[in-house]
Amino acid sequence: MRKNIGFLSFGAWHPSGGLTHTAADALQQTVELAVAAEEIGIDGAFVRVHHFARQLSSPFPLLTAIGVRTSRIEIGTGVIDMRYENPLYMAETAAAADLLAGGRLQLGVSRGSPEPAWRGAEAFGYSVDHDDAREKTDLFRAAIEGAGVVPADVGGRPGDAKLAVQPQSPGLAERIWWGSGSRETAVWAAEQGLNLMSSTLLLEDTQVPFDQLQAEQIGLFRTAWARAGHGREPRVSVSRSVIPITSDLDRRLFGRDANEDQVGWLDGAVSRFGRSYTGEPDRIAHELARDAAVQAADTLLLTVPSQLGVDYNAAMLETIARDIAPAIGWIAKHVPVRVA
Repeated sequence: MRKNIGFLSFGAWHPSGGLTHTAADALQQTVELAVAAEEIGIDGAFVRVHHFARQLSSPFPLLTAIGVRTSRIEIGTGVIDMRYENPLYMAETAAAADLLAGGRLQLGVSRGSPEPAWRGAEAFGYSVDHDDAREKTDLFRAAIEGAGVVPADVGGRPGDAKLAVQPQSPGLAERIWWGSGSRETAVWAAEQGLNLMSSTLLLEDTQVPFDQLQAEQIGLFRTAWARAGHGREPRVSVSRSVIPITSDLDRRLFGRDANEDQVGWLDGAVSRFGRSYTGEPDRIAHELARDAAVQAADTLLLTVPSQLGVDYNAAMLETIARDIAPAIGWIAKHVPVRVA
């Protein structure tokens, strides 16, 4: 399979650190990085969604801005915490963003990760039931598929006909991904007909290297997908932190990374965190090509140190595209226009 590569930005900012000092900086720089990534030949621009933190939070205005400034690159999320969402309003805004982008939206959704707020979704006015994310996803998917979701008003009473939300964006329903943190939820995602998005951690540990555990998760997903008999091929993405060391600044910032898996306690479970890939580009290329999960997925999302600014991250993505990504089977769909 041809590999796709994209970047994944948390869009963090800090008033006194790095080159991203305000929320406006974070938003504008994310748009600028997406434009630069498209020029380089990168396939996707994805954003992480967090609430009650100095990070990107409301994705659809940002995705729309990226969509109207670019023409080819996929744009998406990794992931939206559905506990915080109104499914029908989300269906309207997602469809509008997708239409403005010409059908390039790739939406990763899930229950989300541990957060700084106590019962944050409840503060937004929603339930904090852990199953609520799946229920909301079901309603969101029905809405973007054009199902009637509310009775029509007939002279002050509900009629038999049901109305669908508008606008509708054809094909969006096939571009929804579930952010899975375990083998069990990957199987569930396959049964539901959702693409699979797996990050740099899993909420389980079987004492095997992270890439092997994640490759097992992907294998179970594909088996469950085939068993369910869906009429299309699924997409599968994994995330990695890949930092090529090509300058003294790179070495000073990232040269001490141990490049090893870590095991710890997260969200009530013993979890395994995947290693980073930091070092000389040729060494990273060799090691990443042996990553079992990267080989099993069709899409690799590269987390970027967004607070270091657009120029740093664009140069890093260019190095990865030129010197590392071909080792995993990536070929640029379009000739890059940036100067190497």
